[in-house]
Amino acid sequence: MKAAGTTPDGARTEQEASQYVRAMFGQVARRYDLANHVLSANIDKSWRNRTVARVRDIVTRPDAVVLDLACGTGDLLIALERAAGRRLIGSDFCHPMLTGAQAKLRKDRLQSGLVESDALALPFGDASLDLITIAFGYRNLANYRAGLVEMRRVLRPGGALAILEFTQPPNAAFAALYNWYSTKILPILGGAISGAPEAYKYLPESVRKFPDAPELARMMQECGFARVDWEYLTFGIAALHIGRVGGSS
Repeated sequence: MKAAGTTPDGARTEQEASQYVRAMFGQVARRYDLANHVLSANIDKSWRNRTVARVRDIVTRPDAVVLDLACGTGDLLIALERAAGRRLIGSDFCHPMLTGAQAKLRKDRLQSGLVESDALALPFGDASLDLITIAFGYRNLANYRAGLVEMRRVLRPGGALAILEFTQPPNAAFAALYNWYSTKILPILGGAISGAPEAYKYLPESVRKFPDAPELARMMQECGFARVDWEYLTFGIAALHIGRVGGSS
């Protein structure tokens, strides 16, 4: 049975898991973008572009309230704002990540606002958002189901949740090759780039413990999303799930 949430080594409770993740991302924030782009050979940019394309119908609505959750240093938030042409909202519980996002927004003269908040206790009212996106952050939640329930709470009828996340490739041969890379090569490269090798040992372990794509889709349905569809990206290294909220906004 998969873990209820992320389970870093040594974390005995959800609170300790959350504290570990916050501290870890704070440690790697300064070189986070460089490490991501190098380790993924820039494929991560195409994954974010695909996410934007899949939610463009909501993002481009002038009245839609859009939140990029666990926004990190803002790559997806920036892509979403460029598609929308207006101010959106980014949120993360790691302050150094938000500092990096703010610097990038200012550099690109973008307007999105940033909020420091926990995905398990969002500072938004019931049915107040039209779209939530979360890229490579959902896997790090201390409780996966609680996160889905909280995201469902703040979405309006007709709204949507888009989860872009690493997953286990469905092809056994490719999965074996990918797992070799992620456990043997990635920690060395990621550690050298970021100066935090423990963070890049955590990454493959967190993917291994994370629900596979069909299981995540079922979990989303069980937590109140009426329509859920998903697709593998780049041979199943990542998956993009879109869950819709019943009714119309």
